[in-house]
Amino acid sequence: MPTVRLRALDQAWEVEVPIGTTILQASKKAHAWEGDACGGVCACSTCHVYVTQGKNLLSDAEEEEEDILDKAFDVRAQSRLGCQAKIEKDGVIECEITRESLDAFFNEHPQEVDPRKRK
Repeated sequence: MPTVRLRALDQAWEVEVPIGTTILQASKKAHAWEGDACGGVCACSTCHVYVTQGKNLLSDAEEEEEDILDKAFDVRAQSRLGCQAKIEKDGVIECEITRESLDAFFNEHPQEVDPRKRK
C-alpha cells in the first residue's frame, strides 16, 4: 500500500492508503492540517501542497488543476492540489503543506490551535 508523509511546521503525519486515493483524502485520514475550502472539487487552491518525493507515483496534473494553481500563492515546480493529485502507484509520497493551505485549514477549523499563534 502507498505511504503518504505530510509535513507542516514542526508536525509530521504518515498514513497508508490504497491506490486511487488523493493526497487530500490521505491528509484527512491522517488528520493533517491541509485546507480544503471548496470540499476538494478543484474550485480553490487551499489544498495546495509541495510534493517533495514520489511525484512520479501520482496522476499528472490536468488543465483544470493548472488553471487553479495559477491563482495559488508561491507556486513551485513541485506544486499540486491535494484534491487532484491521485496516487497511481505503490511507494512513498512526501508532501509539505503550504502556508496557504495551513491558513485555510485553521480558518476552517477554529477549534484547532494554530501553533503559529502560540506565545
